[in-house]
Amino acid sequence: MNIQCSYYLFGITNKSQFYNVLVNIFALYANILTNMEINRIKVVLAETKRKNKWLAHQLGKDESTISQWCSNTRQPSLENLNKIAKLLERDIKDLLNNTSK
Repeated sequence: MNIQCSYYLFGITNKSQFYNVLVNIFALYANILTNMEINRIKVVLAETKRKNKWLAHQLGKDESTISQWCSNTRQPSLENLNKIAKLLERDIKDLLNNTSK
């Protein structure tokens, strides 16, 4: 299927409108991803009465990195997530939100 056929599928008559629709779709998708709370590190730290500073020290990371993980602005690697689970004596699944909702 060429791009011109794609225009007609969306009821769009020119290339400019088509690109605007694509930009809006990608912006919406990016917004959904950035607002998604993937991990529960902050919650589990609170449940175990631990602080970001403690976790940063245990992992040898900056407190700002832990803060970004807790606010879900960045995500830890699977290796770091596994280390966190072991430090907090929790199953790694406890550190992740259910994504099937």
